[in-house]
Amino acid sequence: MMSPLLGAAAKAVVHSDNELQLVGAALAGITTIIVLIVWKKVHPFLALTLGSAVLALVAGIPLTDTFTSFSTGLGSTVGGVGTLIAFGAIIGKLLIESGGADRIVDTILDKTPVSRLPWAMALIAFVVGIPLFFEVGIVLLIPVVMLVARRAEQPLILVGVPALAGLSALHGLVPPHPGPLIAIDALGADLGITLGLGLLLAIPTVIIAGPIAARVMARWVPIEAPAPLGGESTITEPQKRPSFAISIFVVLLPVLLMLGRTLVETLMGSAKETLLYTCAEFLGQPIVALLITVIVAILAFGVAPGRKADEISTIVGASLGPIAGILLIVGAGGGFKQTLVDSGIADVIAIWIEQASVPALIAGWLVAVAVRLATGSATVATITAAGIMAPLAGAMPPVEAGLLVLAIGAGSVFLSHVNDAGFWLVKEYFGMTVGETLKTWSLMETLLSFVAGVMVFLIGAILGVL
Repeated sequence: MMSPLLGAAAKAVVHSDNELQLVGAALAGITTIIVLIVWKKVHPFLALTLGSAVLALVAGIPLTDTFTSFSTGLGSTVGGVGTLIAFGAIIGKLLIESGGADRIVDTILDKTPVSRLPWAMALIAFVVGIPLFFEVGIVLLIPVVMLVARRAEQPLILVGVPALAGLSALHGLVPPHPGPLIAIDALGADLGITLGLGLLLAIPTVIIAGPIAARVMARWVPIEAPAPLGGESTITEPQKRPSFAISIFVVLLPVLLMLGRTLVETLMGSAKETLLYTCAEFLGQPIVALLITVIVAILAFGVAPGRKADEISTIVGASLGPIAGILLIVGAGGGFKQTLVDSGIADVIAIWIEQASVPALIAGWLVAVAVRLATGSATVATITAAGIMAPLAGAMPPVEAGLLVLAIGAGSVFLSHVNDAGFWLVKEYFGMTVGETLKTWSLMETLLSFVAGVMVFLIGAILGVL
């Protein structure tokens, strides 16, 4: 089916018909990206741009058309996915600055006995992590995790790993996070179906990789929580914090709108001319759902607590600066993906996967794992795997396409290690050694990827698509 996010496709480009040359081009492009990111420490935006150029030239694309597909893919990705990322950043910033995120955290913790703190932290991370980027969620929640661990006199890992599992699962499996959005875009999957499946899979995945695994890891690394880190907000908090109900409502509003659209489409497929169907179709569009949520967030987190218009504008502006790099990386990733598709490489690899009788869901997970291990970037892993698997997704029914998105997302978070910025972020915040970080954070990421992947495969087998 048509992607709800992508615009016009790139124009047809001339390229080599030699399959080995095309595969060599794909390897050359991916290798260029890996070398530039891992060894030369080049920014991913430049690495993806140069990797796309190498891919195009080796694939026999004329020199004057080297960046034709790249430019088209970058523009369509930023125009679709980039807008959603910007809206998500605004919602997250308003949630934090209003005290709404603190309200959610405080309310859940106040009603939780010490023995269930790991489960409470997983729940907090799961809920708060829906609209927040992974890095923002870490900066927001880790100081809270440390404070909770110190007050309850619990090992830091016992409380911290469940929170990290909740954030990471949402980051890899659930839109509007960049990775799942990119995969949905590239594979033409239905966002509502993928969102519903992602939330369904994320719950047991977080439980296993979070609270359950944390009990074992806490015995391996029984460290106490250091003093909370993180700077103070530069914007004065309002006198009145939003209520728990309002805060939760705003967080879940885009999810409800997009899932509502899918539900109406499923139940009223034969009544497309009705007003209810039309309204659900409109309100459930990702850009509409998130725009509505931005407006509601401004009212609930800005106007209602008594902020002035210029203060609200300052908060909104402050949310956009930090995501500039993310938007460029995501855009360049869309350009690289489009170059993969338009050069014919993805078709060749897809045919080989079919001939090798490797199920698409398993192939998507394995490709994402390989790129993740090499680059350390979940986003680059998602982009590359989605581009390679795109030809196979063209004829897939919506549920199978959604499962392929989730298989790629699961593979993209596999084994975070020293080439991943998240590895060092967690290490420094938690005050751990490299070895301790490998035994906790890295193991948790691997377990999360494996559990999510297995669940995707099981659902695929039950539905007869594996």
